[in-house]
Amino acid sequence: MTVIDRRAGRVLCVDQAGRALLLHGGDPARPGQRWWFTPGGGLRGSESSAEGAARELREETGLHVAATELGPPVWRETAEFSYNGADYRQDQEFFLLRVAEWRVDTAGMEADEQQTITEHRWWSPEEIAASTERIYPVALADLLRGL
Repeated sequence: MTVIDRRAGRVLCVDQAGRALLLHGGDPARPGQRWWFTPGGGLRGSESSAEGAARELREETGLHVAATELGPPVWRETAEFSYNGADYRQDQEFFLLRVAEWRVDTAGMEADEQQTITEHRWWSPEEIAASTERIYPVALADLLRGL
């Protein structure tokens, strides 16, 4: 089995109430399996993690921020997963972005994002901790409480 190693930038977009914006989607190769996750994704070319996170945030939510507005990463993890028939090992950095409020605009989503991301929702750390749904990263509720 070949594993694709890649880097990613992700955004913990948190509103004034302390809720995090999560996207809901899944894998085209596994219809019916869905989960919640933070905006972000794999880096392109020579992008830094912050540049990739800012680009993905813009594509997936319509929120435009400069990479410099994200500051340093607040958390890092390595995630292993399969997507569309390929296996990945992804080193990802998470950036905190506090917003007064934001209404998600999905007009900038790329074709694969349109196929896999079906909804979005603002979640409190308590809702995340109490949920029986799959939410990534797994430690998100504790991470948000610590910010």
